[in-house]
Amino acid sequence: MTHESSPASPASFPLAEKLNLSTKIAYGAGDLGTAITANLLAFVLLVFLTNVAGLPAGLAGSVYMIGKISDAINDPIIGVLSDRTVHPWGRRYPWMVFGAIPFGIFFFLQWLVPSTNIWVLFWYYVIISVLFNLSYTIVNLPYAALTPELTQDYHERTSLNSFRFAFSIGGSILSLILALVISLLIPDNLKQQYLVLGLICAIISVLPIFWCVLGTRDRTLKAKTSEPITDSSPNSPLFQQIKIVFENRPFLYVTGIYLCSWLGVQLTAAILPYYVQNRMKLSTTDFYLTAIAVQGTAIIMLFVWSQVSKKYGKKVVYFMGVSVWLIAQVGLWFLQPGQISLMYLLAVLAGFGVSTAYLIPWSMIPDVVDLDELNTGQRREGLFYSFMVFLQKLGLAVGLFLVGQALEIAGFLERIPGEALPQQPDSAIFAIRFAIAPIPAIVLVGGIILTYFYPITEVVHEEILLKLHERKSKQSSH
Repeated sequence: MTHESSPASPASFPLAEKLNLSTKIAYGAGDLGTAITANLLAFVLLVFLTNVAGLPAGLAGSVYMIGKISDAINDPIIGVLSDRTVHPWGRRYPWMVFGAIPFGIFFFLQWLVPSTNIWVLFWYYVIISVLFNLSYTIVNLPYAALTPELTQDYHERTSLNSFRFAFSIGGSILSLILALVISLLIPDNLKQQYLVLGLICAIISVLPIFWCVLGTRDRTLKAKTSEPITDSSPNSPLFQQIKIVFENRPFLYVTGIYLCSWLGVQLTAAILPYYVQNRMKLSTTDFYLTAIAVQGTAIIMLFVWSQVSKKYGKKVVYFMGVSVWLIAQVGLWFLQPGQISLMYLLAVLAGFGVSTAYLIPWSMIPDVVDLDELNTGQRREGLFYSFMVFLQKLGLAVGLFLVGQALEIAGFLERIPGEALPQQPDSAIFAIRFAIAPIPAIVLVGGIILTYFYPITEVVHEEILLKLHERKSKQSSH
């Protein structure tokens, strides 16, 4: 796919001018805290629940599933409410400001072990997980919906998201480095390691949310002044809005791409510590270094892919990145204990594709919002973002629940608190290998297929903006 000529100059569209660097950095910072928390939960929550709290793998997977399902359910609700919010600060910022402190508190509470009774622990983690995921949505969903309010430019949205996910992956790397350092400073007390890690990361995670609000508010106020955003019709029934969302065919493609991409990421992240320690016979330190290799490569490739996207388009970038990623996932199946250098090489290759899982779907969704506005005359960023995340979280919840159940059926042995890690049976090792290689590879192939059929190219998007601009010019002249 090559760059095609535009039907109209992008500069003629409202909100098409370039964003300044400070706005992009402030916007990116908004994803730092949520990335730190999400990354730690993706990489070590199952390990914490099985190896520190002592829950069986099936119950640990159930905690994750219940938390994610509750999270998925509250996404559309928060999305619609943020679309309908009327406040001097705008539609999104009140949610971010007032949700920030509870977000940090509930994250920290997830790393306590308040009892030795399995069922007390299970229900404690379920309740805290539900409350944390609610506070996470209150902060992160309105933040994500800022993208189309900051710029309408096709390439600026990709650039804006490259800053967002640079901070996101940077936060992920920071959380892993902190985990590594704390594990080295407190080598013999896993419970205390996670408690200290949770406290530090909770504090760090809250502050960038306020940076984002202060650093982007002037731009969104300018957008509101230059071109008022049509509200999402408070009198329109929720189910009618849902019907319209699911009739938007490009939205369904983006949602599928996002789901496949993040199933690949999250399944790998959840199983990686088990794979490194039980399959490769390596230490926790090696796990953290492997995860850092993935995320470190991803943060570098974000800006590479952003530039490539300007020349060849979003779809080509996704094809290229995920193709390299597939090599890494398949390679993990054949990797043998002792092949440590090859393991790190595969981690680097995976980073090439993981960056596209961050960048491309989130760069596509604002274009879908513009198409919906053209078709309906309404702006529903919160609704579209929430339903994309809703479907993704629902898929993740079911996927990770099944992984936990599969590990338990395969005979996975949870660690008894205070004792050494148990030797896992061959059946459990096979289940770990299967969950980290063939399953992610299959869903990534699904993402490639869906991307191939995604219909909104740069030229199509510029035609959408031109029609919107023409319609609004006619309305303003009457």
